[in-house]
Amino acid sequence: MKEPTELLVLFEISKILDETEDLKKILSPILHSLSEHTPVIRGAITLVNRETGEILIESAYGLTEIQKKKGRYRIGEGITGQVVKTGQPVIIPDISQSDVYINKTGAETRHIQANTRVSFICVPIKSGNETIGTLNISCAKFTDDELEQYFQLLSVIASMIARAVQIRQELREEKERLIAENDRLKQELKERYQPANFIGKAQSIQEVYDLISQVSASDATVLIRGESGTGKELVAHEIHYSSLRAGRPFVKVNCAALPESIIESELFGHEKGAFTGAHVQRKGRFELADTGTLFLDEIGELSAQMQVKLLRAIQEQEFERVGGVKTISINVRIIAATNRNLEQEIENGTFREDLYYRLNVFPIHIPPLRDRKSDIMLLCDHFIDKYNRKNHRKVKRITSSAIDLLMMYHWPGNVRELENCIERGVLLSKDDVIHAYSLPPSLQSAESSNTQFASTLRHAVEELERELIADALKHARGNRAKAARNLGITERIMGLRIEKYGLDSDRYKPQ
Repeated sequence: MKEPTELLVLFEISKILDETEDLKKILSPILHSLSEHTPVIRGAITLVNRETGEILIESAYGLTEIQKKKGRYRIGEGITGQVVKTGQPVIIPDISQSDVYINKTGAETRHIQANTRVSFICVPIKSGNETIGTLNISCAKFTDDELEQYFQLLSVIASMIARAVQIRQELREEKERLIAENDRLKQELKERYQPANFIGKAQSIQEVYDLISQVSASDATVLIRGESGTGKELVAHEIHYSSLRAGRPFVKVNCAALPESIIESELFGHEKGAFTGAHVQRKGRFELADTGTLFLDEIGELSAQMQVKLLRAIQEQEFERVGGVKTISINVRIIAATNRNLEQEIENGTFREDLYYRLNVFPIHIPPLRDRKSDIMLLCDHFIDKYNRKNHRKVKRITSSAIDLLMMYHWPGNVRELENCIERGVLLSKDDVIHAYSLPPSLQSAESSNTQFASTLRHAVEELERELIADALKHARGNRAKAARNLGITERIMGLRIEKYGLDSDRYKPQ
């Protein structure tokens, strides 16, 4: 073989290996390339089946399907089995004169009977120290020197195949690992959002449970209403994981967290080159959620332009990517959530009425924590247990004074704020008890923080009045008349107050 021919073969095979990640699709073209540029009669690439331990022909040139099926070897059987077992290549200059060539496929019977010189080369395909298969070539018209040169070429090709096999095995294993991790996380999410994790026995929250059970089995669009921190996302998860789509994707979008410039691309995806920085095609959240559920949190934050596009996607279940013309059809269940008064937003012209009615098919209102104070202690017990486990603590109880503060507070941040308070209390506890002084300042009363008023109402009002008059004089640069006008009082009253509080208007005049 001439050197240019070898280079051409190696170049073609390197291109083949780069073209696809499917191992089976690259083996036949490799053998075909060898047959075009070298005097190959027959060739085969075998791989070891890790489960059965058998060596099977994965791809072949010059073999019938029946002959390929016959080519099954045990480790150590025949030349192929020996090469896999030892990891060492074998060259047989003439198979008709060989005692070790077993001709298992039956393809060389005619040549052996006719004593025709056919050479056989079997080169191991290795991944590290492990032999994972072989490259088998039968060829004619080679001298011993040419056979040695051809063997070197096949050794290089086998190394290239081995590297490709290793990369593809790593990719497959990584894909399998990611699939397993994805399944684990899905199961974890499913367990996390089971009804048992809904804490509360108040009538108002029980009504929410009933609504969830009624709507979960359907594909109806759900609009979850409630203040920030009430658990709207928790309800959305529960609806999804109790539905027939539980095994399908659950994709979340926080509409308030996405800048206006990228929200369309995030929702609908974009084509390559659609805008500056769009170097590759990208799927949007609608496409990722196909056959599953899309949770649109803070839906009231969307601009009027995005509301129009969202309405079409929800209503028609189809859209186009940014920069694309192909219409993509989807099957997505929509769950939306907001803490805004959408009815007021419609009156103000900031939220589309048609989108509101499209979303408001099955509304669920989550009550604020201040309307279900009977659940506060149940929630506290749950959060104490949660943060005990998370932070390796052993908090056992809450003092009566701390309970009083928790029950008196109005909870503008709802359950999220309560959770943060309990986490703080668990972390600050030194005796396995949450005390009143461990709670945030926003919960403290005058008694618990020892900050009772030390003055009368009259004294406090006089202090405020003195401060206002001094500020007015400073702003008016000592001009009493101007200061009086700014405060809306007469010059006479201004003079009396200056005298009463011992203020000197001249000290505010520019020097």
